[in-house]
Amino acid sequence: MDVSQTLETEEDQLTCLHISLYHPQQGAKGMFRLLPLGPGAGHHAHPADEPLRFGRDQQACIFALADPRVSRKQLSVQAFRTPRSPHLQFSVQSLSQRGRVSVDGVSLVYLERLDVGSTALVKFGDYEMLIRVERGEAVASFEVLFDVREARPSRAGQAEAGPSIAPVMETGWSERPADLRSHEQGPMERQGPMESDETLLYLS
Repeated sequence: MDVSQTLETEEDQLTCLHISLYHPQQGAKGMFRLLPLGPGAGHHAHPADEPLRFGRDQQACIFALADPRVSRKQLSVQAFRTPRSPHLQFSVQSLSQRGRVSVDGVSLVYLERLDVGSTALVKFGDYEMLIRVERGEAVASFEVLFDVREARPSRAGQAEAGPSIAPVMETGWSERPADLRSHEQGPMERQGPMESDETLLYLS
C-alpha cells in the first residue's frame, strides 16, 4: 500500500461535531460559561482517540458545566472507526452512576454507550444537547463547535424515537439485563438532586 494514501494532510477536512446546548435557566445561572462560546470561539480540534467528557469536574472533563447539580463526570462522546465506513463514527456513554442520561429517548445506565448517526439528542436533568455530525475525511482528529439555543431542541421537530441499535455496556454486552431495563421508561424530569459520592442523584 502506498504510504501517502494512509497519511492525513492539512487539506483533509475534519469531521465536525456541532453541539447545541439548552437549559431553561442558562441565562440566569450561566451553566455554559466555561465552554468555548461566542464570537471568536471558533472550532476546537481534538484527537480522535481522546473522549470528550462532560461534567462539573474541570480536572476530569474536557468540557465542564458550571452546575453543582451535574455529576462530576456526566457523559462522554467517543470517536471510533469501523471497517464498513471510511469516516469517523461516534458513540455517547453515560459516566454517571446515579444521574440518568438518555440518547434519542433511550436511557443509558452507568458505562453503557450507544452509537449515534448524523444527529443525536442527549438529555440529562434539565439539559438538552443536540449533536450533529458533519462528516470529513480526516480520521486522526475531529473538531467541535458549540452554540446555545433559546428553545429546547426536542421541540424543534427532532425525532426522539429510540434507535434500532441496542446500547452496549463497557463490558461488551450487546443487550442490557432485564433488571436494568425495567425501570428506565418515562421522562427525565428532575425534582431535586442528592449528592452521592462521585455523582448526583436526580430524583423523579
